[in-house]
Amino acid sequence: MKIIAIVKNFKFHYNDSKKIFQEKPHFFLKPETSILRKNEPFFYPNFSNEIHYEVGLILKICKLGRNISEKFAHRYYNEIGIAIDFTAVDLQKNQKANEMPLEISKSFDYSFPLGTFLKKSKFDNLNNINFKLLKNGKIYQKGNSKDMIFSFDKIISYISKFITLKIGDLIFTGTPKGKGEIKIGDNLKAYIEEENLLNFMIK
Repeated sequence: MKIIAIVKNFKFHYNDSKKIFQEKPHFFLKPETSILRKNEPFFYPNFSNEIHYEVGLILKICKLGRNISEKFAHRYYNEIGIAIDFTAVDLQKNQKANEMPLEISKSFDYSFPLGTFLKKSKFDNLNNINFKLLKNGKIYQKGNSKDMIFSFDKIISYISKFITLKIGDLIFTGTPKGKGEIKIGDNLKAYIEEENLLNFMIK
């Protein structure tokens, strides 16, 4: 099982007035060992002093496929969930400065707290799904699938041109603006609509 994460997929991802739109999706991979399940606490690793959160909707692949046509992509997932992508920003900055790969800053153990999934059939409109992240009871990120630059189906079709999708694979579809830093003692909660699907502590 693999995790494929889309970057900069929201129209309002940027906090300033400059909007940058991509012509095609960009993605990176996270290993299965990055998953943090069952609302278990996230223990702050000793290799970083600055870890940031990014919340996003997740597609769970239910069918083997490659070179999937966009018009058939909806057949390849039947559940939608929510997760947080953690980034060790201090490591990321150092890797970028030295023109080195970013995996140690994005793919470390338990860097992907994963919430509960909902059946796709639960949603009347997949292009109008609200989600949010609360830190210590306050909303820090809020998004809607209608603000995605690339739709669920377009993402699946594009990825499958390069990587075979297998049953159980997860696709992180991007994060809206508002990403920020976590500290020991923080509580993070993630919602789709009004359903709390992820709730854990930073220790």
